[in-house]
Amino acid sequence: MITVFGDHKSGNFCDGINRRNFLQIGGLAMGGIGLPQLLQAESDSGAGSSNKSIIMIYMPGGPPHQDMFEIKTDAPSEVRGEFRPISTKVPGVQICEHLPKIASIADKCVFIRSVVGAKDRHYSYQCMTGRHNDNSPAGGWPEIGSVISELDSRSVHKAHTPTYINLSPKMKHTPYNFGHSSFLGVSCKPFRPNGDCLSDMTLEEITLNRLGERKNLLQKFDKLRRDIDSFGSVAGMDGLNQQAFEILSSTKLAEALDMEREDPKVRELYGSGTEKVQGDAAPRLNSQFLTARRLVEAGARVVTLSYSFWDWHGSNFKRAKDNLPDFDQAYYALIQDLEDRGMLDDVTVIAWGEFGRTPKINKNAGRDHWPNVSCALLSGGGMQVGGAIGKTDRLGGEAVERPVHFAEIFATLYKNMGIDASQTTVTDLGGRPRYLVEGYDPIKELI
Repeated sequence: MITVFGDHKSGNFCDGINRRNFLQIGGLAMGGIGLPQLLQAESDSGAGSSNKSIIMIYMPGGPPHQDMFEIKTDAPSEVRGEFRPISTKVPGVQICEHLPKIASIADKCVFIRSVVGAKDRHYSYQCMTGRHNDNSPAGGWPEIGSVISELDSRSVHKAHTPTYINLSPKMKHTPYNFGHSSFLGVSCKPFRPNGDCLSDMTLEEITLNRLGERKNLLQKFDKLRRDIDSFGSVAGMDGLNQQAFEILSSTKLAEALDMEREDPKVRELYGSGTEKVQGDAAPRLNSQFLTARRLVEAGARVVTLSYSFWDWHGSNFKRAKDNLPDFDQAYYALIQDLEDRGMLDDVTVIAWGEFGRTPKINKNAGRDHWPNVSCALLSGGGMQVGGAIGKTDRLGGEAVERPVHFAEIFATLYKNMGIDASQTTVTDLGGRPRYLVEGYDPIKELI
């Protein structure tokens, strides 16, 4: 719950402010630790500022790699499937016919066709941390957004925007869900403008029931600022409490979440998708790609979202025909939008799932789990993009050229943020320093 200035029942507003209940935030403060404490932790970290950001698009369930970025035209019919490859803007690189818009911006993308290191587990853990949860330290490995929150203080000190924002809704299949800071503690949890915390996020009895309902919130922010300024109360707060207030009362975060402020032509460019929850995962909401752009533009460092449902044990090709065009539109729009705004070199965009799909099509016209190899799509971040990395065998079952480990991708993401993952550590609950990535370097082809 957001509680601003004391006890509403008593009517106290500015006179007699109670510092203990000045600010409690369900999304920005978990487990009783408030935003001022978060700010203090970030201030103590001594990290410098940066304009670099990450947008991570999690595709829960495992998208079919061989039906997206590496069509197997020479494979037997029980493996090949029904999709044709099309040429892209990069000579010699072909992708699925249902991804024509991404094909048109292939010079701004890299298709990794040989991602390895997965396990047959329907969980977001590896996509968010770069690690498995086997033999993890107490509390578990932290997500990349939480690590960035620990290392960087830019967003809260200068942009008045949380460092790590998770747009994903709560998904029915629990292991798909993410937003865990693990051993880094509650100060590094993501801000969630939707999900469970929505029911608790109130400002003077205004409830945020939907991501797009920001008009009343903005009006309340404006009124709150006027009321407080008239009493001169902000000047009397200590620095961290004032920063906490600024995050709430600044229009940056609220405006970034207010889609009505966006140019209708830009909103149209992203397409709509559907609000209907897909399978046991997430809606196919193209607007979240736009929200992510608006949030990094406002100062967020890491924005994560979940897109649709990709565990297609049946009707693989029918479902692909439903999902791929929407994904194609949203991803294309995001990359074009970032480029048009001069942001693409600073923002790394990655789309991927937890594993790939079986080469052989099953009796239900679906593909089953296949951890041996999967795919990832990356853009931006100042990387050497414009091509494909890796190759699978004739059946799409094993990486035969340039296997790329999950950890390599994470080392690359950190590098794009200006962080040497092989030298940087965070401290676990036992006081032991932990390297962000161990045993793997950034992808050399992208440097």
